[in-house]
Amino acid sequence: MQTIPSTQLPATAAEPAPFPWHPDCGDGTYRNPILYADYSDPDVIRVGGDFYLTASSFNCTPGLPILHSKDLVNWRIIGHALKNLPHRRYAQVRAGCGVWAPSIRFQAGKFWIFFPMPDEGIYVITADEPAGKWSKPHLLQNGRGLIDPCPLWDDDGRAWLIHAYAHSRAGMKHILRVRPMAPDGSRLLGPGQIVFHQPEKHPTLEGPKFLKKDGWYYILAPAGGVADGWQVALRSRHIYGPYEDKIVLAQGGTPINGPHQGALVDAPNGEWWFIHFQDAGIYGRVTHLQPVRWRDHWPLVGAQNGNGIGEPVLQCAKPVGNPLLLVPQSSDEFDSPRLGLQWQWHANHKKSWYALGRRKGWLRLFPQYSSGEPLSALPHLLLQKFPARSFTAETLLDFHPKKSGEEAGLIVAGKSSAALAMEKTASGRRLVLRVNGVPKYVRENLPSTIRLRVSVEDGGLSSFSFATLNGFVTIPKLFQAENGVWIGAKVGLYSLRRKKTGPHGRVDIDYFRFNAH
Repeated sequence: MQTIPSTQLPATAAEPAPFPWHPDCGDGTYRNPILYADYSDPDVIRVGGDFYLTASSFNCTPGLPILHSKDLVNWRIIGHALKNLPHRRYAQVRAGCGVWAPSIRFQAGKFWIFFPMPDEGIYVITADEPAGKWSKPHLLQNGRGLIDPCPLWDDDGRAWLIHAYAHSRAGMKHILRVRPMAPDGSRLLGPGQIVFHQPEKHPTLEGPKFLKKDGWYYILAPAGGVADGWQVALRSRHIYGPYEDKIVLAQGGTPINGPHQGALVDAPNGEWWFIHFQDAGIYGRVTHLQPVRWRDHWPLVGAQNGNGIGEPVLQCAKPVGNPLLLVPQSSDEFDSPRLGLQWQWHANHKKSWYALGRRKGWLRLFPQYSSGEPLSALPHLLLQKFPARSFTAETLLDFHPKKSGEEAGLIVAGKSSAALAMEKTASGRRLVLRVNGVPKYVRENLPSTIRLRVSVEDGGLSSFSFATLNGFVTIPKLFQAENGVWIGAKVGLYSLRRKKTGPHGRVDIDYFRFNAH
């Protein structure tokens, strides 16, 4: 297996058109990140020759995205396991709450996802097919601060669950606890035991993944924090330990900060791989793939630098052959009877917010009431993850309001927001660019149908443009995109009204397209 340390590679490589980012180099190798998008806290399993990935989705819905791959490099979204969050308070945006690090498994002929909601508890859902319908969430254990659950079904038929603690809710951290669980995932059978707690050596230990191999119990867990941490492997011959610890992946001399938290998975040819994230600021937690070799019953991850601690690679031979070059869905022509799987709302959503098919090939958004809160706090934002480090996103709007105060447009949202929108005023329609609610650019007397574009440059500096008969007019770069709470910045569409009652209009969207910048 050939690996190339990241320090020997250029920061960027040629991009196969037309995608803003594609990890498959087309020559039998891949480049990291394999997902240049915010798939935070990824977990992956293999079933036969198929790999399935899920990730944290926080306050966004539908939640728990399910991605499929044949080679761990080329991925497509095939569904979501959670339509809406199982609590009515998520009708509003709850930044930093919702679905945290999940675990996906295949056991007893069905798929399982265990996921935490740090203010509510640990839930479990199942499905016969990962792209099919998932069961309603079952509250396995209520309680604040219980996070990052992962099950293990042992050789003797018994089942176990490991989890960590969020200090913000539980008042404790650095702790991993193993608890006995009913094999059908219906309940926990007792408090179990704390199996690891060494904060002086591995602070902020969390995100555990549980597996058994060759008679050893392994716990893969990140430590040191999201931005600058490292990956720890723990092993023991007994479920409750004691566990030996070893750092198996760290940044070292590479540009990949905090390489940790993810999944150890085997391929059909017997190779092993580790999927993890990197905190990339406004781009969220992007996903990397590292080769793994086993030595003396320890996983050796990434490129070995001589001190026993692996470092991330930026390019490597692909795990298994796959002639198809795939990326997660992004651009949308709105010619399907269902909303594309790449879209997520900013909180629990309703079908009444949009319609497809009323105008062939167009998405229709109905303006939802806003009492003046910041745009980034609106639940009815229809958003996508940033798909690359630099890109453009373009859309065509056909705006038909009925009352003053209605608006619709293109938005970049994170901790702050910028929106280029059509707005209904008493005197007609106008185009306005708002940065954190403050108008920065206004253009009067524009037609109802208009093209809008946002360009995100390396580092997140955003410029907005709109098309007139003479071509695109670019508004100066006034906005630096920022990540949200636990998630990267997003880009998408919205429509709102400032009058709560009475008739309202609509906006139709012909397309939404990403291109390399």
